[in-house]
Amino acid sequence: MHLSLRLLREIVSERKLIWELARADFRKRFVGSYFGVVWMFIQPIATVLVYFFVFQLGMKATPPVPGQPYVIWLIPGIIPWFYFSDALSGMTGTMSEYSYLVKKMAFPIELLPAIKLLSCFFVHFCFLVIMTAVFLISGNLPRLSWLQIFYYSFAESVLVLGLGYLTSAINVFFKDMSQIVSIALQFGMWLVPIMYWEGIFTTDHPWMEQLFKLNPFYYIVAGYRDSMLTGALFFERPLNTLYFWIVSFLMFYLGLRIFMKLRPHFSDVL
Repeated sequence: MHLSLRLLREIVSERKLIWELARADFRKRFVGSYFGVVWMFIQPIATVLVYFFVFQLGMKATPPVPGQPYVIWLIPGIIPWFYFSDALSGMTGTMSEYSYLVKKMAFPIELLPAIKLLSCFFVHFCFLVIMTAVFLISGNLPRLSWLQIFYYSFAESVLVLGLGYLTSAINVFFKDMSQIVSIALQFGMWLVPIMYWEGIFTTDHPWMEQLFKLNPFYYIVAGYRDSMLTGALFFERPLNTLYFWIVSFLMFYLGLRIFMKLRPHFSDVL
């Protein structure tokens, strides 16, 4: 626990440095690119369009929320996944990317995953704005529950930061970790009911509902959809909320502990 508190204090004390480096990281993604920041949106929007044509137009998928088209149900589920995938991939390779800072003894390298996370959150925030605009254009009136998106974004950030500390530390010594994470993310997207409604499985196999909920990311997807579509509040899922935070804090502590244990050897390997 003292490691987590120490990191929190360091993040607060170095918040200006984190902000400036995160902005620089965000801008660096598009250096030398003709279309610049536009590329940030092309792949996710193309992905949404593919699923729209396949599931809504092709398979005539009916979402579980009455009166809402499939694409409106899909967007709140897939946007947090874009953030999770982008952040975990970026944090995994962040020690190699910033090896020149890792080798500087005075630089607090435990801030690097947090810097990468904030850089990815800039992108995520843009998608939250787009999602809100799409909902308004489609005729959905604003709900107070929409503000919960910031709670679920914070919850997702804690979850992925813990994983990021673990994968970034391992990747320094085991370069294949980046590829493993990439493959795991491809499979992971289908292990959470993002493109499909879990009811197609749980109707005939009720035990699968609990299996889905064992995945902490299920809480995030369900939360985004609750916030944007049904208006349900997070405290209406007390057991799911408790389970998520227990798992997330354990994962965060484990990831940070392994990171700090391996940290003294980073500069020798990079």
